This record gives sequence, structure tokens and C-alpha cells, in this order.
Amino acid sequence: MTDFSALVDGYRRFKSGHWAEQRARWEKLAHGQDPKVMVIACSDSRVDPTQIFDASPGEIFVVRNVANLVPPFETTPGRHGVSAALEFAVTQLEVPEIVVMGHGACGGCKAALSEGFRDSRRGEGGFIADWIALLDDARDEVAKTHGRDGAAAARAMEEAAVRVSLTNLRTFPFVQEREAAGTLRLHGAYFAIADGILHVLDTGTDRFAPA
Repeated sequence: MTDFSALVDGYRRFKSGHWAEQRARWEKLAHGQDPKVMVIACSDSRVDPTQIFDASPGEIFVVRNVANLVPPFETTPGRHGVSAALEFAVTQLEVPEIVVMGHGACGGCKAALSEGFRDSRRGEGGFIADWIALLDDARDEVAKTHGRDGAAAARAMEEAAVRVSLTNLRTFPFVQEREAAGTLRLHGAYFAIADGILHVLDTGTDRFAPA
């Protein structure tokens, strides 16, 4: 059995089970969405926001990418995927909350810390290097305190990635305006894969603590 065949089998179970059981909900969702939170998470296959937050379809607007990163606001032409999703969630869906969720054992953060893909050609790691360059300044700060190896350095880099994304979110004018007006709140979170504990960033102490 191929992996895709397994997915199709899963779909059949879903269609006869969950979808059928919540038919009324799916009928309502067919007419539009009204999520109350946007979650920016990592593409890592082990970190599924809908599962971690036990959310139902239509409850959260999810964007996933390598190392849960948000680039800063830019006006140059380009295919700004994360920025487009953010713009849609904030200005069109008018979500009142955004969560940036990092996680343990993040490959993107590991690559940023080690600079493993630096000088790689696109298609051989270059795209990854360009993307995680968003963490260059944060990596240098982490390395000063924790070095580049070991659990403490990895955890510090993973938490720093969340802070970088939160900082970059606040460079978008439409985020600034709504946060200042009190209609949008930003949150940082960190999911530890090994023990399943969710940590939340305390804005007062700038530290992560178990939820």
C-alpha cells in the first residue's frame, strides 16, 4: 500500500465517520468561515495545531512553514505567502487573536543554529537557507549565551524563533493598528514534543511557562 493510498483510506473513514456525524457543521462551513484565531506553526509533521489545541474544522486559521516564521512587512513585489495569509486573516476574516507556536526538535531552528545550509544552491538547501536567514540575528544572540550545540541552545533557538515572528508581525501596519485599538492580540507558544507540554510566552517576563 502506498502512502497516498493510506491517505485515501483515511478519507473514507473520515467521510463515513466524523463528516457524517457532524453533517450540520459541515453544511454551515460550506457557506463560509469565521475562525477566532490564527495559528502560525511549523510544517513539521509532528506538530499539528488542530490536534494540539483539540480544535474542530473552522475554528482556527492555520499557516505552517519551516520554523513557524513570519517575515517582516515588505512592499517589494513578490510572492509573499505568509504575508498574504496574514493579511487575509486580519483584514478579511478579522481574527481577534494570533498565536505563533514553536516546538521542540525543530529542524529549521537546528539548521539556523548550525548554519548548515549556508552557501547551498537552491534545490540543494538554498531555499531553506534564504528562509531561515530570518533568524540570523537571533541565532547570534543565542550562540553568545548557549553556544551552538546541546539541548539548551536548541531550546533557546526554538523559543527565539517565536519571538522573532512576533516582532515581525508587529511591523505590519494593519497588525499595529488593530493591536493598538485592542481588537487584535498576539500570543507566543511552544509545544514540547517529548512530553506534550504546551508553554505560553508571558509578555511581562518574556519567558515561556507551562499552560
